[in-house]
Amino acid sequence: MPIEKIIVVEDDLIIRRSLEAQLRHRRCEVLAVSTLAAAKEALGKDTFDLVFLDVRLPDGEGTDWLKELNQRPQRPLVVIMTGFGSVESAVDCMRNGPFDYLIKPFSENQIDIVLKKAEDFTHILSVNQFLSKEGSDHRSELLGRSPAIERLRQLIRQIARTQATVLIQGESGTGKELVARALHEESPRASAPLIKVNCAAIPENLIESEFFGHEKGAFTGALNKREGRFELANGGTILLDEISEISPAVQAKLLRVLQERELERVGGSRTIKVDVRVIATTNRRLEQSVERKEFREDLFFRLNVVPIHVPPLRERREDILFLADQFLVWAARKHGCAAQRLSDDCWGILFGHNWPGNVRELQNVIERAVILGADSPLIEPAHLCLTGMPGSLPAVPQPAPAAAPQAASPVAVEELPTLAELEKRHILVALERCRNNRTQAAKILDISVRTLRNKLNEYQGSSDAGQTAGTDCSPGEESEGDTAPKPRRLKQPV
Repeated sequence: MPIEKIIVVEDDLIIRRSLEAQLRHRRCEVLAVSTLAAAKEALGKDTFDLVFLDVRLPDGEGTDWLKELNQRPQRPLVVIMTGFGSVESAVDCMRNGPFDYLIKPFSENQIDIVLKKAEDFTHILSVNQFLSKEGSDHRSELLGRSPAIERLRQLIRQIARTQATVLIQGESGTGKELVARALHEESPRASAPLIKVNCAAIPENLIESEFFGHEKGAFTGALNKREGRFELANGGTILLDEISEISPAVQAKLLRVLQERELERVGGSRTIKVDVRVIATTNRRLEQSVERKEFREDLFFRLNVVPIHVPPLRERREDILFLADQFLVWAARKHGCAAQRLSDDCWGILFGHNWPGNVRELQNVIERAVILGADSPLIEPAHLCLTGMPGSLPAVPQPAPAAAPQAASPVAVEELPTLAELEKRHILVALERCRNNRTQAAKILDISVRTLRNKLNEYQGSSDAGQTAGTDCSPGEESEGDTAPKPRRLKQPV
């Protein structure tokens, strides 16, 4: 944070005026006094970021007043000045908690070093206080093994090393914040803070103050100066979550920050430079919001330098079972439950559900199932509370689990069904529901009849697939399906 207001407490006129001139040259607001009484009066009326305090003053010892300052809730940083430098005096002064220690006479370079240290310290302190209030989310890893997620990871690695502004779009619950966190953690700014602003959760009359900060007395309740999120993110990354929710008035001011990388606090006139990388997320199509005049077109173009789309879970079904297994372990640890596993019927239901809430919904379903099935080593479909919901398929009949090859121990271990097995069962259930009418089954599966026929040809080696493929399916139906326009292949099981 920039050091803006400084008080100099020094009885030597030459040193006081020299130090005052140096600080004013660095665009600081400075009050210079010669006694402790004047300094106490000034701090009773105003707040200061930094105090240059002489040890020996006409009306008392500076170190004694330092002890009083340490008891103040909004205490400034204190730099002790003395003309009687020794190891003993320095140790004695530092015991009272000053920020730094200077021996007179000091150079301009020493003043610059003190100011830089003070700015870095206050910035770190403000960021830590903010993050401690916000809390941290341990679920910071972007999980998945599907081709879509692998492509997303590759795009993140490519973009992260740049300074470009990024707009992340996707449905709620897809993991947009995790993508933003990955962009920050793989960037050169990883050691600096990532500051999040949930634009949808902040009242409209406060969001400007949250973005840009405010000065003391800027509005009712502004009892102290406060840095905004952009200042806290200086040197790092700011995440503007649900950017589409901010008002047009704040959009205009945000545009200036993106263009000039400078801002003014609410109620202030001082221009503050910030060095931040901006990442924005939204679950809306901002292009449509621009067309409806709900979002500024120029701001959209400023944000949309590098667009990223996070695919919904239904478009990467290969990840459903992997994510469910990860969330099962996480939920059991979180709630102190014994190790559990999902029944085969549960796997079929999870794979068939449409997941309108995406990964967040899947996580909540698994966590709920772990809690409801805590007394059972096996989680059943009833614990999922998904049966009968829109987008769900009935539980798929499962054959007896195959025994794994025996190693040293003679105990057989049940294996989870593979994705290929689940796909096969999914297709056979659809055929059974359509009484082996391939055209209708293909429509339910949202694939072409030709794709369905090719899949069934792969299953010809098994007796159940051969019987299903060869009965109750007239040539006319298949021919009609092959020549009909093919539906979009958005929801194939694999």
